[in-house]
Amino acid sequence: MSDENTYGLMASFDTPGEVMHAAEKVRDEGFKHWDVITPFPVHGMNEAMGISRSRVPVFTLLGGAAGFFGGMLMIWYMNAYDYPIVVGGKPMFSPMYAFPVSYELTILLAAFGAIIGMFILNRLPMHYHPAMKHDAVDRASNDRFYIIIESSDPRFDEKTTTALMEKIGGSDVTRIED
Repeated sequence: MSDENTYGLMASFDTPGEVMHAAEKVRDEGFKHWDVITPFPVHGMNEAMGISRSRVPVFTLLGGAAGFFGGMLMIWYMNAYDYPIVVGGKPMFSPMYAFPVSYELTILLAAFGAIIGMFILNRLPMHYHPAMKHDAVDRASNDRFYIIIESSDPRFDEKTTTALMEKIGGSDVTRIED
């Protein structure tokens, strides 16, 4: 670990292939708190970084299930207890009549679940990232690729991590202040 002002180290790469191979080597070294910044999506980067499948669908499923069962429960309660009206001998509750409301609530709460899950899992809103202090990071939206290894990683040591970044082909290895 280094001093408390250090957010991490950042190295730049010229091509998607270089950053892909570098990401594989960083993953193989056992780092857990690191990221890759690219100007466009790089196919296969998730596998190279060792990122598992997203858990956002779990939030979506939970939201959808809550919407469906909540809609059914709401219609059942309203028809059977809150305001029971017998119309033409029909039952107080039928899933067929409750389906449109439940269907719409399923879609609505599934969408809310997906959005809330994305915000929680991505730790959003993040209004500022320390890498934005670095002048050259603007090129990440155009033609450069960056790997940032955070100092909060248990394997982080400034000297050995700098040596690793240079060994894997990173240029302009820079210390990022928090």
